[in-house]
Amino acid sequence: MDKIHIKNLEVFARHGVFPEENALGQKFVVSAVLYTSTREAGRADDLAKSIHYGEVSRFITEFMEQNTFQLLETAAERLAEELLLNTERLEKIRLEIKKPWAPVGLPLETVSVEIERGWHTAYIAFGSNLGDKEANLRLGVEGLRSTRGCRVEAVSDFLVTAPYGGVEQDDFLNGAMKIRTLLTPHELLERLHEIEQEAKRERVVRWGPRTLDLDILLYDDLILDEEDLHIPHIEMYKRDFVLKPLCQIAPYARHPVYNRTAAELLADLERLKTGDAD
Repeated sequence: MDKIHIKNLEVFARHGVFPEENALGQKFVVSAVLYTSTREAGRADDLAKSIHYGEVSRFITEFMEQNTFQLLETAAERLAEELLLNTERLEKIRLEIKKPWAPVGLPLETVSVEIERGWHTAYIAFGSNLGDKEANLRLGVEGLRSTRGCRVEAVSDFLVTAPYGGVEQDDFLNGAMKIRTLLTPHELLERLHEIEQEAKRERVVRWGPRTLDLDILLYDDLILDEEDLHIPHIEMYKRDFVLKPLCQIAPYARHPVYNRTAAELLADLERLKTGDAD
């Protein structure tokens, strides 16, 4: 990915743990690496197709001047988030905030915090078989759409599917969506649980009836196995009610463990069901 550098932008602001830092202020030095594609702008010689580093520099200056945080970590985190949310074409940012006059009583040149943040692509499966199923699914979609740092890019049709797991219950309505998110996998999982609770979800019987179920299927090409979170979803490859809606919106989304696309996984599953597997 291409990069645009902003190096050592000086700003006078009021961040720090001590009250006098918040009252009197001091100098901060900000550097940013903006990750984007400059190909289209370079070929067309058109600034509108790139990121205007002058506008970004003004945004950084105004943000630092208009806010007050105790920690450099907080200033960096909030500034990176605001830039990613408000700067078109910005995919990722590496941000460093230096504090040359840090009041530590020792002869140091500067202290700084450097972070890297960016947009991630995730695929979410959702289902319901209690109450107003379609309304429950729409609550799930709108819940993510209204979440800061999440953008819903595609939503599948809602498909009627038989229940899974051997528990006698009503048919499900299932779907899948593609989102872009600034949330980490665990932050995203926490938000999904919050949305489920808003739909009065109760986790009583495994594979049992539920008003709303939201699961992370894929998150970039991440492979994560922890007690409370598995990415890719541990059983997505054998669930047609997951793969069918996923194939509607992202047939070429690739499973990072099996190195198979969603379309290939669904074809494999259908062959197994019909007894045509090799």
